[in-house]
Amino acid sequence: MENLRERVKNLDLRETGAPKDGVLQKSDKRLFMQFLAFGKVRESAAIEQALRQSGLEAVLYDDVNDPQGLGIVLLAEDPAVFVTEARRFFQLPALAGLEPKPEFTMLGRTYGLGREPDLEDWLLRKPRRNVFNAAWPWAIWYPLRRKPEFETLPHADQGRILAEHGAIGRSYGEAGYASDVRLACHGLDKNDNEFVIGLTGPDLFPLSRIVQDMRKTEQTSKYIQSLGPFFVGKVRLQNPSSTEHRAPSAE
Repeated sequence: MENLRERVKNLDLRETGAPKDGVLQKSDKRLFMQFLAFGKVRESAAIEQALRQSGLEAVLYDDVNDPQGLGIVLLAEDPAVFVTEARRFFQLPALAGLEPKPEFTMLGRTYGLGREPDLEDWLLRKPRRNVFNAAWPWAIWYPLRRKPEFETLPHADQGRILAEHGAIGRSYGEAGYASDVRLACHGLDKNDNEFVIGLTGPDLFPLSRIVQDMRKTEQTSKYIQSLGPFFVGKVRLQNPSSTEHRAPSAE
């Protein structure tokens, strides 16, 4: 018990990256992202205009599987934005009558794995580049939850399993087919999901194919308890906070 108290007393909640110039990278910064979906959309153009004027950092998607549906991902370093500026946005007349689809609601945060060469870029800039890339209009968003036994595996086994999974993602990224946004959502999801994943790319087929290829990995085939539901969308509007995030990225 005394050891536990000591660990809590010295708890470091900062994100951690790889050493840089001999010093371990640490950061209190992280990016929160919330995904929401709606049906019964009547005035898409009016919603688009309202979002342009809102000042919110967001991406608006047309829902491929619902001809009257939209999805929106909101980005903020301060999660209070979701219950202040974002809430005021959703109360505007242009959004009256929308039908929420709570099964697609997702909220997550960027996190460090301890090996990122540029931790702040990983936490704040890379996710923005991926969702605001004008050349990559297609996206698939979904939550996932691992089986509890994954957490009890030896660290070396976890690393090997995750490396196999990550190698597939890197191959798609290096070929320019897709990139991902990875968010932790522990305690933030009503269904107790643990992660939110966003796949973005220039075409839809590679995004579907990467999900297919991931099914063959040890992580997905043995240690994923639940996956989805999947929102499939095409960008209607990208509304970054600054023009720097509009540039295409090869990552």
